[in-house]
Amino acid sequence: MNSGNNNTALVVGAGGGIGRAVAERLLHGGWQVLGVSRQPQSINHPQLSWYNGASDETEIEQLVAQLEDFRGRIQRVVVCSGVLHSDAQALAPEKRLEELTAHGLMSTMAVNTLLPGLWLARLLPLLKDSPHCVYATLSARVGSIGDNRLGGWYSYRASKAALNMLLQTAAVEYSRRARRVKLLAFHPGTTDTQLSRPFQGNVPHGKLFTPEFVATQMDRIMSGLQADGELSYLDWQGKAIPW
Repeated sequence: MNSGNNNTALVVGAGGGIGRAVAERLLHGGWQVLGVSRQPQSINHPQLSWYNGASDETEIEQLVAQLEDFRGRIQRVVVCSGVLHSDAQALAPEKRLEELTAHGLMSTMAVNTLLPGLWLARLLPLLKDSPHCVYATLSARVGSIGDNRLGGWYSYRASKAALNMLLQTAAVEYSRRARRVKLLAFHPGTTDTQLSRPFQGNVPHGKLFTPEFVATQMDRIMSGLQADGELSYLDWQGKAIPW
């Protein structure tokens, strides 16, 4: 699908809670949306193109090749892939150091760090000629080393801290090779999705957000960002988070 609309957005993880809300908000705002998900298409809209897969390096490369017609036209990228727990993969956030395993650490890193990193790398040729593009990846406050006072959740914290470093390093290179692209590591807060559902019992009143609220906040923040050669690490209020 190539409508000629300059307001084109790529949403990776468009079948998940936050990803779907982001895609729907963009569509409602008149954007042409390229949705990527391992799940079947769950949104019907004339301005939406849906791409299945992209769960490993080869699939990402193949999908990016399909997006060649959008070279220089993508104005916004939102990468929503992430994992905290999984019965199928026997993953759960560690409460004690003794619970840390190679399987848990590597599996969490693969989704939370490796996949977003591959998207950053493979999309660079498509984005470098865009007149203006804001590229957001879902990070988390628990990935902050300076803000860590509670401990626990070793694999998830490490994967998000590593993601932040990867994004910061990419921002340095993007500032030379794709100077009109702004990178954002975004903390959505605790959102009512499958990822957070088992851990919502201790969330303070008013601090469990709907995906639609998060999508609205992200949209407003991204709309106000300009390319400056830096990575911004911001929460849902637009406030900076310590590294």
